[in-house]
Order: sequence, then C-alpha cells, then structure tokens
Amino acid sequence: MPLDLDQPIHFSRTHRLQWEEAQQKQVILYPEGMVELNQSSAEILKLCDGTRTVAQIVSDLEQKFATAGLTNDVTAFLEVAIQNGWINQN
Repeated sequence: MPLDLDQPIHFSRTHRLQWEEAQQKQVILYPEGMVELNQSSAEILKLCDGTRTVAQIVSDLEQKFATAGLTNDVTAFLEVAIQNGWINQN
C-alpha cells in the first residue's frame, strides 16, 4: 500500500515502539522479533500516533530540531515503515 500524504499515520497494532534498556535505544517489538532503530527513525515513529499526517510529522520534526527540508527523508522512511507493516493509515 502506498503512503497517502493526507491520511493520519498510526503505529501497527501488531507492533510496539518502546525503549529497550539492553540495547540503549528505541526498538520495534513484534511477534516474530525486534527491530533496533536509530534516533532519527525513532523520532519519526514517535509521531505516528494516528492524529498526524506526513506534513504534520515533518513540520513537528523541523520545529523540534530547528531545521528545514526534511520532507524527502521523512517520506522515504515512512514508505519503508508502511511496507514493513510498522505503521498503517486509515
């Protein structure tokens, strides 16, 4: 399913984002295993709460980190995340 830029994004019900003390990083937990995340990926996924669209996620990140031009990087990551089933839209 392609990423719809106008629809809110939420974390998959079969996956969970959490801090993993042993790895000292955010991870995605799911029935088949675990995915370790870098800081950028974790910051993006924390905003996938079902209320924000891609544009809102980009805006929030640009404001938080006092930067601009994140649209392509955030969109590329979210496309990978949706293909992997970590996030959903509806």
